[in-house]
Amino acid sequence: MRRTVFVLAVVGVLVCGGFLAVREAARWAAEHPGPALAVGAVALPLLLALIVVAARGMPRLRELRRAARAGRAEVEAEAEVALAAAAEETAVAPDTAPMAAPWSIEDFLAMDADAFEQAIARLCERDGCRDVQVVGGAGDLGADVLATASDGRRIIIQCKRYSETNKVGSQDVQRFGGTCYTVHEAEIAAVVTTSAFTGPAADYARTCGIRCFDGDRLAAWSKGTGQAPWA
Repeated sequence: MRRTVFVLAVVGVLVCGGFLAVREAARWAAEHPGPALAVGAVALPLLLALIVVAARGMPRLRELRRAARAGRAEVEAEAEVALAAAAEETAVAPDTAPMAAPWSIEDFLAMDADAFEQAIARLCERDGCRDVQVVGGAGDLGADVLATASDGRRIIIQCKRYSETNKVGSQDVQRFGGTCYTVHEAEIAAVVTTSAFTGPAADYARTCGIRCFDGDRLAAWSKGTGQAPWA
């Protein structure tokens, strides 16, 4: 509204000023006909030249304005697309995936050691454990996954991602047995592997109360058709 009033005021001033200028020019020409003819002979061609130049420039000006509007529209459209893409990338989608997929032994074997420990931790979370931590690595003293069962028991799991031809031996289980109870204060100690256990390893585990989860039991646990290590 203010812009419209301002434009109308400017137009009014120009019209009034032009009228007064024309009137004074006519009066001066009537009083001085000789100089008026000389001025008119010079000013008229210049005025006509200005009108011609303006007329020729109007289409170009309109073209430039249309190009500017089109360019601005294109830039705005590109900006909207970029903003939408950024919003889509940064938006946090609801987590509709289960806590752990029904991994097969082949899936577990395709993981590295760290990913395998993470997968076992997610299985624990899926089946109701809380305070689940992956602590495997240098200086872990045999504990890879720590968790608390729904009934409050402390769970210590050692993860062995071995090939089918590489069985978990008695020395592996003995090292775990030397720390799982005395150091980590486990109430449930389990060794979970993608492979199997040798006879001496299984015998030692039974003696110490360590639960052995071989590849078959692990696959059943992952699919939900078998028990968890603490069940």
